[in-house]
Amino acid sequence: MKHLKRLFTIDPWKLTTTVLDKENLRLQESLTSIGNGYMGMRGNFEEHYSGDHHQGTYLAGIWYPDKTRVGWWKNGYPDYFGKVINAVNFLSMELFVNNVPVDLAVIEPENFYLELDMKNGVLTREFTIQIDHNKIRFRFERFLSLNTKELAIIKLDAELLEGNANLRIASKLDNHVHNEDSNYEEMFWESRRASAAAEEDSYLTVRTIPNDFGIEQFTVTSMMAHELSIPAKKEKTVSDLSIEENYSFTLSPGEKLSFVKRVVVVTSRDIEEVEQIEKGRQLLSEAVEVSYEEAKEQQTEAWAERWALADVIIEGDDEAQQGIRFNLFQLFATYYGEDERLNIGPKGFTGEKYGGATYWDTEAYAVPLYLALAKPEVTKNLLMYRYNQLPQAKHNAQQQGLAGALYPMVTFTGVECHNEWEITFEEIHRNGAIPYAIYNYTNYTGDTAYLKTNGLEVLTEVARFWADRVHFSERTGKYMIHGVTGPNEYENNINNNWYTNTIAAWVLRYTSESYKKYATEASVSISEDELNQWQEIIDAMYYPTDEELGVFVQHDTFLDKDLKPVSALDPKELPLNQNWSWDKILRSCFIKQADVLQGIYFFGEDYSLEEKQRNFDFYEPMTVHESSLSPSIHAVLAAELGMEEKAVEMYQRTARLDLDNYNNDTDDGLHITSMTGSWLAIVQGFAQMKTANERLSFAPFLPSGWSRYAFRINYRGRLLSVEVDHQVTISLLQGDPLQIVVFDEEQLLEEKLILPLNAKKTIA
Repeated sequence: MKHLKRLFTIDPWKLTTTVLDKENLRLQESLTSIGNGYMGMRGNFEEHYSGDHHQGTYLAGIWYPDKTRVGWWKNGYPDYFGKVINAVNFLSMELFVNNVPVDLAVIEPENFYLELDMKNGVLTREFTIQIDHNKIRFRFERFLSLNTKELAIIKLDAELLEGNANLRIASKLDNHVHNEDSNYEEMFWESRRASAAAEEDSYLTVRTIPNDFGIEQFTVTSMMAHELSIPAKKEKTVSDLSIEENYSFTLSPGEKLSFVKRVVVVTSRDIEEVEQIEKGRQLLSEAVEVSYEEAKEQQTEAWAERWALADVIIEGDDEAQQGIRFNLFQLFATYYGEDERLNIGPKGFTGEKYGGATYWDTEAYAVPLYLALAKPEVTKNLLMYRYNQLPQAKHNAQQQGLAGALYPMVTFTGVECHNEWEITFEEIHRNGAIPYAIYNYTNYTGDTAYLKTNGLEVLTEVARFWADRVHFSERTGKYMIHGVTGPNEYENNINNNWYTNTIAAWVLRYTSESYKKYATEASVSISEDELNQWQEIIDAMYYPTDEELGVFVQHDTFLDKDLKPVSALDPKELPLNQNWSWDKILRSCFIKQADVLQGIYFFGEDYSLEEKQRNFDFYEPMTVHESSLSPSIHAVLAAELGMEEKAVEMYQRTARLDLDNYNNDTDDGLHITSMTGSWLAIVQGFAQMKTANERLSFAPFLPSGWSRYAFRINYRGRLLSVEVDHQVTISLLQGDPLQIVVFDEEQLLEEKLILPLNAKKTIA
C-alpha cells in the first residue's frame, strides 16, 4: 500500500488538526483553501510566517500573458503563455507582542488548532504563544462571502492570559506579491493610487503591467475597514504597492480584544477603474452595517442552500464521507455558474500550476455533476463560454493550417496560450470533449434549443476541423489521424490513438445527424458534398484493434512495447513522473490515465459488457493513475462490471486524492476539476445512473463497509432523491411523475419507489 500523507483527522464535515506541520505547510495551505467563485486563497496565515510556504490569493478572470518565445520557436506556436497571477494579499495582519513579531516559524505555539468547516466555508485557527512573561491566545476566523462576492471578512480574537502586553496589529493590503513560477521573481502589478488620508477607508488600486500581446491590463481596487472592541491608536502608512493600518493596544491579564477586518475587492472585469473606489466604498459601507455574527449566519445559510441539493450522505465510512464533501465544497467554492465569462481552472483558487486556465476537464468531467447539482443555466453558461470563444477556436485551427475550429488546450480568452508541443499541438482529442458536452447537456436536460442554434455552429466548425485533420491511407483504405497525444499523456506523437479516432468519428456523426434533424432551424449551412465527405470518413475510420486479445489497441505500436503491470514495479519508483526521466516514461507501457477506457466510458451504450471487461482487464493493471482524472473513470466502469473491490478502491483514490496526497503533488494546489470524480464514482458508478436513449436508469449496489448512501439530482425539471441501504428508495421530491428504469425494469416514479437491493421488481 502506498504511503499516504494525511494531515487532518477524519470528520464528516470538517478538516481539523492540532499539529502545525511545518514540513508539510504547503500541503496544509492547499487543503485549507477557501473561495466563493469570484476570488479565493490558500490557507495562508494572517500574521507573518518566515518559514517555507506558498502565499496565494487569486481573482477569477484576472491573468497575465507571460513571455514564451524561445530559440526553438516554430510556426503555429502561441504568442504567450497565459497564467493566473497572485493578487493582493488582503489577508495580511502582522502581529507584534511588545514589539516582538508573532512568527510561528520561530515561536513554537501551544494549543494549536486549525479547522475548515465545510458546512459554511469558515476557516478557523487558534494558538497560544509565550513571549517573555506574556502568554497570549489568538483565534482567527475568516470566510469569503457567498452573498457579496467582493467581500472577505477576517475576525481576530486575542486574550492575554498572563503578563502585561502591548499588542500591535499591522493590517495591510499588500500587492508586493509574485508568482512562484515567474521569471526572476517578476512582479505583475503596478501602482495606480492609494488613500493617504487618515480619516478615510484605506484603499489600494493596482493594474497589471503592460504586455506586448494586446491583452487588456486588469485593474483591481481593494479596500478595508476595521471594527475594534476596544479603542486603539491608529497610524496609516502608504507605500508604492501596499497600504498599512497599525493599531496598538495595551492588554491586562484576562483582557480580550476582538478585531474584525472587512475587505472588498473590485476588478475592471465588472467595474471601470474610475468607478472602482466609489463602488468599493458602497460595498464596504453595506458590509459594515452587518455584524460579524450576522454575516457568518448569512454565510451558513447560503452554503446550506447549496448543500441541500448537492450533499452526498455516506454512512458507515467517515473517510469516504469526508472525501466527497471536501470535493463538493472545493468545487462550489471555485465555480457555481454565476458568470458565463468564467470556467473551472484545474487548480481553482488554490495554486498557480496549470496557469489557472481552462482545460477540457470541464466538459469531460465537470458537466455531468453540474447538470445534476445545479440549475440548467449553470451548464448552459459553460456551453456559452465555449460558444463565445468560437472565433478564437477558428483562429487556433488556422494557426495550424487547418479548417474549422480547434478549441484550446489551455486558455483564458479562447486563444491557445500554452506551448508545450506534445500537449498543445497533439492532444487534440480535447476538441471532441466540447461537442460531447453539448450532447451531454441536450441528452440530460431534453432541451434542444441550444443544440439547434449555437450548438450546431460549434459542432459544425469542430467537425470541419476533424475532416481536415484526418488523412486517407491508400495502403489500407482507411482514414487515420497521425501525430497525436491521447488522454494518456505518457505517450506522445503517436499514430491512430483509438480514443482520438473514436471521438473524431463520433463528432462527425453527431454533427451530421443533428444538422439533418434541425436543418430548418439551424443558423449554419452544411452542403450535401460536405455531409457526404463526413460520412465517408465515418464509414472508413481506422480503429486499431487486436482480435486475439479482444481489445481496442491504444495506438498503432502499443502492443510492441514491453507490456507489464504496475505491480511489477518497485513501489519506490512511483509516482513515475517524479522518479523517471520523461524519455523512460514515454517508452514504457505505463498509462497515466484512462485512454481507451475513456472512450468506453463516454460511449458506453456502444459496447458490450464483454468488450468492457476485456479492455478493463487489459489496461487497468498498466495504469498508474498519475492523472487526477483517471480513478473516477475506472471506478464507474468497475462498478458496472460488478468489480466492487476495485470500484471502491478507485472511489477512495479519487475522493481522497488531495486529502491523502496520493500523487505527492497537492502542495502546489488542489485538483479541482478531478474532484467531480468522487461524485461520478458514486452516482454513475455505485448507483449506476445512466441517461442514454432518453431514459433515466439506476442499478445500485451498496459497497461493503457502507451501511447507507444517499444523494439528490435535478433531472428534466424534477428533483429526485436516491437512497441505498438494504433496499433502494427513489423519491420524487419535485416535479411531474417520471418513467424510469431500475434494475432493467420500467417503473413509474410518482412519489416513491422502494425496491429490494439488486431486485428485479418493485415492492412498493
